[in-house]
Amino acid sequence: MSAVETVETILALLVAVALLTTVATRLNVPFPLVLTLGGLGLALVPGLPKVQLSPEIVFLVFLPPVLYGAAWFTSWRDFRRNLRPILMLAFGLTAFTTVVIGYLAHWIIPGLPLAAGFVLGAIISPPDAASATAIAQRLGLPKRIVTVLEGESLVNDAMGLVLYKFAVAAVVTGTFSFPTACGSFVYIALGGVVAGLVLAWLAGQLHCRLAGDPAVEVLFTFLTAYAVYAAAEAIHVSGVLATVVAGLYAGWQGPERLNAQTRIQGRAVWDVYLFLLNGLIFILIGLALRSVKDGMMGVGHSWGEVVWLGCVISAAAIMVRMAWIFPSAWLPRVVVPGLAKRDPLPSWRVLAVIGWTGMRGIVTLAAALALPVTTKTGEPFPHRDLIIFLSFSVILATLVLQGFSLPWLIRKLGLQDDGEAEREEHLARVHAARAAIADLERVANEDAGDKAPSALVESFRTRYQQKVDDLLREEFNETQGTEGAEGGGGQGSSYLPMYCWISRLRRAGLNAERREIIRLRKDGQISDEVLHKIERELDLEESRLA
Repeated sequence: MSAVETVETILALLVAVALLTTVATRLNVPFPLVLTLGGLGLALVPGLPKVQLSPEIVFLVFLPPVLYGAAWFTSWRDFRRNLRPILMLAFGLTAFTTVVIGYLAHWIIPGLPLAAGFVLGAIISPPDAASATAIAQRLGLPKRIVTVLEGESLVNDAMGLVLYKFAVAAVVTGTFSFPTACGSFVYIALGGVVAGLVLAWLAGQLHCRLAGDPAVEVLFTFLTAYAVYAAAEAIHVSGVLATVVAGLYAGWQGPERLNAQTRIQGRAVWDVYLFLLNGLIFILIGLALRSVKDGMMGVGHSWGEVVWLGCVISAAAIMVRMAWIFPSAWLPRVVVPGLAKRDPLPSWRVLAVIGWTGMRGIVTLAAALALPVTTKTGEPFPHRDLIIFLSFSVILATLVLQGFSLPWLIRKLGLQDDGEAEREEHLARVHAARAAIADLERVANEDAGDKAPSALVESFRTRYQQKVDDLLREEFNETQGTEGAEGGGGQGSSYLPMYCWISRLRRAGLNAERREIIRLRKDGQISDEVLHKIERELDLEESRLA
């Protein structure tokens, strides 16, 4: 395919993403499902150009911004509070799935070495970050479920890819050392965390020197995501963990480091960019059907046999997750009685939804396609094409079966948003308005020779007090309060025009509100989600003042 044809294909895929996303919105169906099925349909159309999915492009182009963007908007407070279940899923379940699927595949597929079975298990073990985030957020789930699912999807790729590398090395070289593998895993995981923190800190220092041009600052955030991943992989530590840690660090520092204009532009640009990437990810999964199908020609099994194997492995992947969820929630509370008091066992409905939300995605497909063709001795990689087909089968089964049935399951179990985010938002708005009131007198009198008009100061005080009263009277009131009079005459100010004082007092109020919600976030009283929502409103109002 020539360069021109490549560009034309990408543009055609973007048009397909736009059209299929519109269809998904009209049907009220999660867009990853419609895009995947749309890609499948396009793959079956004769005469269309064949799209080759390069694993290197997936890991370098798609993965860093998806992980970095998701980590940026992840609440560190909620992530830390749910660290135990997140790690139990991201590390424990990933390893458990690899082992179970490895032995199952070795047992039911004649001639498949156990190491190759572990390769298949590692490939399909981690649910996908893009699909989990895209589907879970829009279904109105309780906040803790969304936090656990998003946290798992951020970390489990690292575990899955590390196990994948060890299993592939065992097949290619024919040797495996468990102590060496454990030591390598500790180095890769801890090295990824340390590299992410160090690189994020260095990027923050450089960012401070670039501050001033919002376009440059937004571009720098993209470069940071790619640079952190590439640098971590270059020193042979986990690029996934490094990118996630860097995103969490940058997201924590962002409210104080970036100005309003940069945040507004950055959010808009990142939203569009991640939409395009996620759209291409899922449509490329569907389009991969043609190359997967072509690779099955010489696999040595009939289509009936490989379809049956795909169904068995897919069902096993779903059942293994369900089998892990319930004991992993119950057992720690039995072993540590104090844990049960601090954190009671979630209801079986919550655990069932977490267990059913295990959609696989682009990382699974890229890992499968990245399998080497031959071993160290020059022999063909055992059952390579079959492993790719089974991986694709698991992706398709989990995305379609679990993705389409998840909304029905949530409604059937009676789960809904617990309102925690709304309560925290209400708390933050009340505190922010009160902080603005407290700051009015200081700003109005900070210049000894120039006093703000008393009527204007009182107007702003009344405006904020009205907002507080409205919030206290209606707990979930979404309005911002009355606009209030902004006049008051020009008496009392012989130095500054009235509009200058209006802008000055309003900006001071916005800064006070922003400082207060950042303080509430630092104290753990509100989540990053609430902070970003209110922060965006304050940024938009500040941009109108400019």
